[in-house]
Order: sequence, then structure tokens, then C-alpha cells
Amino acid sequence: MAAATLGAGRCRLSKVGIVRRPPPARVRVAVRLRPFVDGTSGANDTPCVRGLDSYSLEIANWRNHQETLKYQFDAFYGEGSSQQDIYAGSVQPILRHLLEGQNASVLAYGPTGAGKTHTMLGSPEQPGVIPRALMDLLQLTREEGAEGRPWALSVTMSYLEIYQEKVIDLLNPASGDLVIREDCRGNILIPGLTQKPITSFADFEQHFLPASRNRTVGPTRLNQRSSRSHAVLLVKVDQRERLAPFRQREGKLYLIDLAGSEDNRRTGNKGLRLKESGAINSSLFVLGKVVDALNQGLPRVPYRDSKLTRLLQDSLGGSAHSILIANIAPERCFYLDTVSALNFAARSKEVINRPFTNESLQPNVLAPVKLSQKELVGPSEAKRARGPEEEEVENPEPLAPPASASQKFSSLQKLSSMDPAMLERLLSLDRLLGSRGTQGTPLLSTPKRERMVLMKTVEEKDLEIERLKLKQKELEAKVRAQETVDPKEKENCSPTMPRPLARRTVTVAKPLKKAVVLPLQLIQEQAASPNASIHILKKKSRKRKLEGLDATESKEKAEDCWELQISPELLAQGRQKILDMLNEGSARDLRSLQRIGQKKAQLIVGWRELHGPFSQVEDLERVKVMSGKQLESFLKANILGLAAGQYGSPS
Repeated sequence: MAAATLGAGRCRLSKVGIVRRPPPARVRVAVRLRPFVDGTSGANDTPCVRGLDSYSLEIANWRNHQETLKYQFDAFYGEGSSQQDIYAGSVQPILRHLLEGQNASVLAYGPTGAGKTHTMLGSPEQPGVIPRALMDLLQLTREEGAEGRPWALSVTMSYLEIYQEKVIDLLNPASGDLVIREDCRGNILIPGLTQKPITSFADFEQHFLPASRNRTVGPTRLNQRSSRSHAVLLVKVDQRERLAPFRQREGKLYLIDLAGSEDNRRTGNKGLRLKESGAINSSLFVLGKVVDALNQGLPRVPYRDSKLTRLLQDSLGGSAHSILIANIAPERCFYLDTVSALNFAARSKEVINRPFTNESLQPNVLAPVKLSQKELVGPSEAKRARGPEEEEVENPEPLAPPASASQKFSSLQKLSSMDPAMLERLLSLDRLLGSRGTQGTPLLSTPKRERMVLMKTVEEKDLEIERLKLKQKELEAKVRAQETVDPKEKENCSPTMPRPLARRTVTVAKPLKKAVVLPLQLIQEQAASPNASIHILKKKSRKRKLEGLDATESKEKAEDCWELQISPELLAQGRQKILDMLNEGSARDLRSLQRIGQKKAQLIVGWRELHGPFSQVEDLERVKVMSGKQLESFLKANILGLAAGQYGSPS
């Protein structure tokens, strides 16, 4: 079972299909303008970008310097904005969706040197989005997963990078290049990716700081520690319901620090840095193609053209609440990169996602209850089946006194992980229902699902026992019958020697009954004149040799069979009728004959009008109606039919 929610609204997903399509959620875009950096060329010049308000900005038009290009986004953070402003204004509101079982993602985009890594990581004095989000998320999970709350929560983290189209696990770099897969529900996953459980921010720092040092960085002209790969921090929040129906929820948070697009003329990349720059620009180009395909509604979105877009399939056009933080620089030397980043952010603002709740039931709840044979037979029958000696061995200790009402409810006492206060309340409720229920039976001790499974299992076991008893009786009857057949042979044969095989007997099949079928006209003529005899069938005999198992035993038996033979009178009479029909019959009459269709009938009538009547039936070969073999079969098929009166007389 899955549910799709947005805010307070919720719709259910069943196994058959989606009852209602999940509500859309547009990708939210925020733009951050970093201040001037000391030491850059043109730092004393006026900036090329200027903020208008908290939502819009303007940039100079390179085609006409007297005009400006205006952009409007969900949020704009100017040069004086702090890390807390960006986090509280754009990132913090989406954390609540993780506790609802939904996915969320935060992407930092922009040219190299625009401050993406500073926005995501920050510094010890000004922490960025990643440490602030982890600190708040762990606090939320501790509050929601406290004792007495309906859900138990756990948090795990994974950290990876995409370097030159290779997925590398930063928590375990020795694992090599990993593959990206997609499950049956469309969720993106990476088999073999390391997952570390975290319960506090200290646990997060213990795993994240060493993994961050494994990320690939390198110096360029614009940045001494330029990111040479795309880094992705995956935080997974698992929720398990403590009470029935024991649901499960899973929410994922993607915190992505993209590598910046680079102009090799300004960065001065050569050798390995040039190859890294080409891989980064190629993946960002595919990212732009994905955004354009989603905005245009194309049937194919090129997610698989790059490892980055394949991993971001949930974040762009997928099932996650996405935040894009576009970082730009104010210097005029970054003008073209800034315009490109703003255009990409404007196109990304139109992308629509459809988040839904990843909710399911625990598999052990639906598992059938397996009972032993003693529990199925019952205590009284099991006691009768056991002997007195076995009973003494199994029960060496004296019998314990009868359990109280609270001790009878053993199904709840086994739940050691449950809160003691909650367990005591359930036990008291069970005692109350037991005193008021039918015949004092505790209603909570046997849930409806388990009771139905138990009744079905007992019924199946009873049917299997009855079937085995019947089979045993049949086998015993066969053994008794076999013993009473040949008592002498049983005495002669030793118990170790096998009995000889029965001798095979050969049975001769009875001769088949023979029937003579005569045409109707002949039967009438024979009935009129009993002395007249027309022989249609001719009897002949042949010999058949039957052999048994022994070569010495053989016998011969004559077997009668019948062979069809047409009398000359009947043959002449049939040929004459066929000839009359060929000479005098119409096309319709000719079609009544076998092997004569509409085309052949018209051909016969036309040939008769040109050349006169037929003198014999064999003239059909001259008409090229049929060959010699076809004519022979035609005569055999129609002579008996004409003699029996099946066809009408020619008109």
C-alpha cells in the first residue's frame, strides 16, 4: 500500500491502480548572489547583476547595454544574505516531508567559483545547508520516535561522488565503480552503497568528515580547491509503526553539490584537469537537455545519457520535493556563466514533480501462522497419544498453578521492545474485555487475522490426515489380497528372493463387424425383384501371423476383409447419367456435381455451345477442366451419388 500526499492532502494507492493521481509540486528555485572576492580581476568594477527585491533580479543585456534582463524566482538572496537565511527560507520547510514518507532533494547549481560548496558545507563559523539540515532532521526524528509515540524512526546516511561518469562510494572508495538501478516501483537505488546508521550529529561528523576528504578536488586559476566531481549525500529516514497495522515508511533526502561548468580559457585546464572539465560540462549539458525535455513534454527524457541525470531522476520530473539553489557571481568576467545559470534556473522552475508517500506493510504481519502438530491435535489428544513413561520424562517438575488473567495474555508479554506503560494498559484492557466478552474469552489474545489463519490451517491438516488414513487402508487391503492369492508360492519363495514376474499373455483381438452399404436405388430394385443381384463389394481373405513370447508358439488365422468393387452395370449407368447432365444440364445443375464449381461449370457450358454435345465423359480433358487423375476421382465420386439419386435430373 502506498499513499500520495502533499501537505495535508492524501490519496491512497492500491495494488490494482492509482485511485487519484498524486498532486503536482513544482521545482522551487532560489538564486544566491555571492559578494565580490578579493583578488579577482575587475573587483573594483560595478556588478553586472543587481537584486530588485526578495524574488527578482536584473542583469545587463549584452546585446544592448542600455537594457537589462529581469528574472523572477521563488527566492533571491543578495550579497548580504547569511547561511541561516538561505537554510531557513528554502531548505528547512521541506524536512517535514521526510517524516511523511516522501522524498526531497536540494541541488546547488552554478559556474565554478560561484560558491556552491560554501552554500552546501559552509565553515565552522557559518555552517551550510548540509550540517544544518542534518542537525534539524536528527532532532525531529528524536522527537517523533520518542517512547509513547506511534512511530519508531531510524536514520542512515550514504555519501558518493560522480567522477568522470563513475559512481564512487566515498565511505568505502575501494568498492570501485557502482551501478545505478531502478526497482519495480520506479525508485532509484545503488546496490552495494555503504549505509551508516546515525543517531546524533556526532555520529554524522564521524562518518562525513573522513568521507569528505576522499572527494576529488583540484586547483585551477579560479579556485584553489575546485570540485572535480558531483557529490551526493543521501540521508534515509525509516519509520516503523509500533502498533497494528505495523506500517512502514521511507523518506530520502538528497543533498547534492554539483560541480560547476567551466570555461577552459579562463581556468587554464590542461591534461587531467581538461579531461575532468569535459566530463563535468558533458553531464551538465545532459542535465539541461533533461530540463528542456520535461518542459516541452517530450515522450523521451534522456535520464540515462548521464550518471548524474540518472541519479537525479527522482528529483527532476520524479517523486521528490526539489529545491534548486542557483549560485551566481557579480563580476563581469562571469557574465556569460551567470546568464547561462539564470536561464537554466528559469527553465527548471517550470518542471513539475509528483511526490507520494512510500508506505507499505511489514511482511511478517501477512505471514501465515505455522503451528506444530501438538498444537493442531490439542492437549487432550496429545496426552492420550503419549505413553506414561514419556509423560514422566517430559514433566519431571510438579505442575505450576494456573496462570492469572494477565499471564494468559502471552502474545503481548513477548513484546519486550514495547513501552512498559503501554504494555500494562493493553493488559488491563485485555482483562476488561475478557470479563465482558463471550464466556470470558480474551478478545485481544486472538486477533481476527490470526484466528482465520489458524482455522484454515486446522481444516487443511484435518483433510490431509483423512486422506492419509484412506490411503493407508487401501494399502493394507492390497497387502491382504496379495497374501491370500498364492499362499503356496509365498511359502516356496524365500523372504530375500524376489518373486518371478508374471508371464505375459497375448490376447487376440476380435474381428471387426463388417457392414455392406448399398445405394438407395439398388435397394429399391432388389426389393422389387428379389432374384436380381448386384455385387457392390467383393470379399477376399488374407492371412495374419500372430507371435507370442516364445518362438515355438505361433498360429495362423484367416481374417476376412472387404474390398470395394463397382459392378459394370452400375458404372455404365452412372457414366451415362453424368454424360446426360454434361450435355443437357445448366450451370447450376453442373455445380451440384462434386469437384465442379462455378468457373468450371461456365467453362463446360461455353465449350458445349461452341463444339456441340459431349460424346463421352473423357472429353472433359479437352475442355482443360481437369486432368486424368482428377477425372478418375471425379467419376468415382459422382457415379455412386447419381446411382443413389443424390443429384437431380438434368433440366
